[in-house]
Amino acid sequence: MGMNFNRLRKNKDAVMRGAALFLLDIFLIACCMVGALWLRYDFQLSNIDPFFWQSIVEYLPINIICTVIINLIFRLYTSLWRFASIVELKNAVCAVFISSLIQRIGMKILDLPVPRSYIFIYIMLQAGCVIIPRFAYRFIRIMWSNHRSASKISPKVTMVVGAGAAGYNIIREIKNSKHLNSIVPCIIDDDDQKQGTYLQGIPIVGKKEDIPETVKRYGIEEIIIAIPTLSEEERKKLLDICQETACKIKILPGIYQMVNEEINLGMLQEVKIEDLLGREPVQLKMNEVAEYIENKVILVTGGGGSIGSEICRQVALHNPKQLIIVDIYENNAYDIQMELKRNYPDLDLVTLIASVREKKRIQEIFEQYRPDIVYHAAAHKHVPLMEDSPNEAIKNNVLGTYNVAEAADKYHVKKMVLISTDKAVRPTNVMGASKRICEIIIQVFAQFSKTEYAAVRFGNVLGSNGSVIPLFRKQIEKGGPVTVTDPEIIRYFMTIPEAVNLVLLCGAYAKGGEIFILDMGEPVKILDLAKKMIRLSGHVPGEDIKIEFTGLRPGEKLYEELLIDEKNLVETENKRIFVVQMGPLEVEETKEKIDHIIRHAYEADTDIRQCIKEIVPEYKRKDGAEE
Repeated sequence: MGMNFNRLRKNKDAVMRGAALFLLDIFLIACCMVGALWLRYDFQLSNIDPFFWQSIVEYLPINIICTVIINLIFRLYTSLWRFASIVELKNAVCAVFISSLIQRIGMKILDLPVPRSYIFIYIMLQAGCVIIPRFAYRFIRIMWSNHRSASKISPKVTMVVGAGAAGYNIIREIKNSKHLNSIVPCIIDDDDQKQGTYLQGIPIVGKKEDIPETVKRYGIEEIIIAIPTLSEEERKKLLDICQETACKIKILPGIYQMVNEEINLGMLQEVKIEDLLGREPVQLKMNEVAEYIENKVILVTGGGGSIGSEICRQVALHNPKQLIIVDIYENNAYDIQMELKRNYPDLDLVTLIASVREKKRIQEIFEQYRPDIVYHAAAHKHVPLMEDSPNEAIKNNVLGTYNVAEAADKYHVKKMVLISTDKAVRPTNVMGASKRICEIIIQVFAQFSKTEYAAVRFGNVLGSNGSVIPLFRKQIEKGGPVTVTDPEIIRYFMTIPEAVNLVLLCGAYAKGGEIFILDMGEPVKILDLAKKMIRLSGHVPGEDIKIEFTGLRPGEKLYEELLIDEKNLVETENKRIFVVQMGPLEVEETKEKIDHIIRHAYEADTDIRQCIKEIVPEYKRKDGAEE
C-alpha cells in the first residue's frame, strides 16, 4: 500500500512539474512575440506599427497551440531536467526552430505582416526562454552540490583513470549525486590527443605511467579505473602501477558484463583477489564436464569445505541425477545445503554427516546411493597443525582416502578423483607426505580396479579456508602487523573456480592412475602479495601497516614444486593441463605398508614419520628451515 502511495505521489509531482512548464511556456511565448517587436524597434513601443501589433495578437493563440504541440513531441514536459544532457539540449533547440519556422510560414499564409528581422529575434528569445528555465534547475543543483561538498569535512579526493564514455558517466554521477562526498581534480588517460584537454571541466593531466606522481601532486585518496575494455594483461599492468600508491582502488568490470547497460557508480568493484594472481585466469572448456556429469549420481566428500563446496556448486550447474554431500562438520554441510536448495530448487540433494575414517559408514553410503562419480576433497590440510598431530593426518588423509577408494571399487563407481596438493612433491611435512600416500593409494587401486581413479594436484587456492588471503585481510583490518614467514617464500596460486574447473575437467580426462597438474604460470612471492593487499586497502606497507617476518614454520619450505620428474610430463588435450605418468607399484607390498602406517597411527606411535619414510622415500623432514 505504501509503495502504491509513493508511486502515486511521484506521478503527481511529475504531472505538476509538467503543468508548471506548460503554463510557463504559454506566458513566455507571448512575451517572446511582444519582446521581438520591442527589440526590433529599440525598446520604443510607440514606434511599432499598429499592423504589426494586430498580426501578433491574431497569431498568438495559433502560435501557442503549435509551439506546445511541438514541445510535447520533443518531450520538453516529460524529461528529467535534473539529469539534462546534450540530448535534452538538442531536443529543445529543434523544438524552437521548428515552432519558429511554422510561425513564419503560418503568418505568411494568413497574410499577417511582421518586420523581416522579427523571426530571427524571436528565435533567440524563444531559445533562451525554453532552455534557461529547464537547465537552470540542473545548474543550481550542481552549484548547491559543489557548495555542500565544499562545506563537508574532508571530501574524498578521487582520480579517474579513463577519459572515455565510462569515465564521463562516472564523473557525472560523482558530481550530481547528493549521496557522495568526493571530488575529482584530475583524470588520467593514455590517449595522446586527450592530453591537456578537459572532460566536464576536469583536466586530463597524464598517462598511466604518471599515476604515482599525480597522486602525490593532487593528494589523491581513491583511484577509479573506468576502462571496461581493458584486456587482462593491460588491467594487471595498470593495477601494478596503481598499487605503487597508497590509494584505495576501484574498477569497472569487463565490457562484456555491461552490454546494454548504462555505466554508473554502482558497477564499480573493489579489486578482487583474482586481480592479485599475477597471470591470466585459466579458461577451461566445460562441455566435456557436462557430458560426463549430467544424469549421474555425484558424491563429494568434504563437500562443505572451500574446494568441496565449489565442486558442489559447479556440479549442480550440469544437471546431475543426484548430488550427495558428505562432511563431518555440520555447520559447513548445512551452509552449502541451504545455498544449493535456494539456488537449485529442483536439484536432488542429499546431505550426510559422516567421517571418511569410518569404513562401515562410508560403505553404507556407497551401498545405499551407488554414486557414479566421487570427488574426494575431505582432508586435514594445515601444515603446522599436522606437524603437531602427525597421527591425525594419517588417520584422516590416508585412512580416509583408502576407505573411499575401497568403497568406490567395491560398489563399481565409474570415476574417483582425489584432491591433492603441490606439497605432495618431495614432501617436507607430514601433511604433504600424507597426500603423497593418498596419491599412491589411488595409483594402487587403478592397477586392478575397473573404477577410473585419478588425482588432481594444484598449488595454494586464493581465498580458501585457512589460506594466506583471509589471514592477511584480518590482520590488515586490525591495523597489522601482517605476518610473513620469510621474505623469500614463494607459492603457486590459483582461484577456487580455477581449481574446481580443473578437478571436474580432469575427471573427464581420467582413464586410471593419472596425476593431473595445472600449468599455474609463475609462482608469487608471499611478501609481494602482502604488500599488494595492504596497498589495496588504502595503506602504505611498512608505514601504516607493518610487516613482520616470523620464520619458516616446522615442515615449511621456501618454494613448492608441482612436478616430481618433468620427463614423465604428458600434455593433455587442454594445453594448460598435464599428466604425470608414474611407474607401476607392487600392489600387495604397498597395501601392507599402508596398513602398517594406519595401524601405527591408531597406536599413537611417536615415530610415525619413520613409517611415512618407508612409503614415501623422498619425504625429508624440515625443522623450520631449508637444509
